[in-house]
Amino acid sequence: MAASDVAVGIIFLAQTVVGALGNSSLLLHYLVLYFTGCRVRHTDWILQHLIVANLLTLLCRGVPQTVTAFGVKIVLNDVGCKLLFYLHRVGRGVSIGSTCLLSVFQAIKISPADSSCSELKVNISKYIGFSRNLNWILYLLVNVIFLMYITGQKSNKNITSLKDFGYCSAVRHDRTLNSLQAAFLTFPDALCVGLMLWASSSMVLILHRHKQRMQCVHKASSLRSSPESRATKTILLLVSTFVSLYTLSCMFQVSLGVIYNPSWLLLNTAAILTGCFPAVSPFLFMSRDSTASRIHSAREQNRKNANHVRKIYII
Repeated sequence: MAASDVAVGIIFLAQTVVGALGNSSLLLHYLVLYFTGCRVRHTDWILQHLIVANLLTLLCRGVPQTVTAFGVKIVLNDVGCKLLFYLHRVGRGVSIGSTCLLSVFQAIKISPADSSCSELKVNISKYIGFSRNLNWILYLLVNVIFLMYITGQKSNKNITSLKDFGYCSAVRHDRTLNSLQAAFLTFPDALCVGLMLWASSSMVLILHRHKQRMQCVHKASSLRSSPESRATKTILLLVSTFVSLYTLSCMFQVSLGVIYNPSWLLLNTAAILTGCFPAVSPFLFMSRDSTASRIHSAREQNRKNANHVRKIYII
């Protein structure tokens, strides 16, 4: 086994393990909040779907890629390969869509009362559930195309007509059909990235204007950075991480779809980039919203409610 295969296997293993632990920890985060009586925010429901999508993306690609890189032969039939690739692509798509929804709903939530989003802001809870379900339905339908041309390695088809992915294969088509297919699969991702850039830019602009109005208050109250500055940095961090990683991932995915016989380096680089954001994103979300702070807020609110009830009984 070559040293390059071992290095790639270690990268896949580290990415899958760290990503799975991070997303599982984020899931535990919400379980702790639920059992401690914390109020679940509307955006938390989107994050829960993001966790499931991230785990699908990491496990359906990371585990077989890791095993294959270490030289272990995986024998999957056509059904197994189709299901594995389909779930991976659905998870990847839902992860992109959920991150986009999170940014859009956050932008609506912090928008001024006199903005064009005021009506959406009032009924935001009604649209979140619909948008989550639509996100899953969209990517479940779009990625049906993978069920048509993904096949197992032990297929009766001529080996020259197959594109080898290491543990599964794909039926090759002519360049025109491959280009149309790549454009069809990339369009929803590109649309989500565009919406996220728009929403994040709007949030940064709103927070910047609010910071300018409150600048004198912040100078008088504390020398620490303002909440608007910290929120802006978090938004910029999430946007830059998401856009850079998924833009690179989309470029490599398009290359895989168009190139007739992709190289070993291209296949593994595309797989590694696909798992980067699902592995990193839970740590970004946990860093900006700690469990301890929300539990403390919930306890303070419960204490205030209890004191209010006691006052009523005394009166």
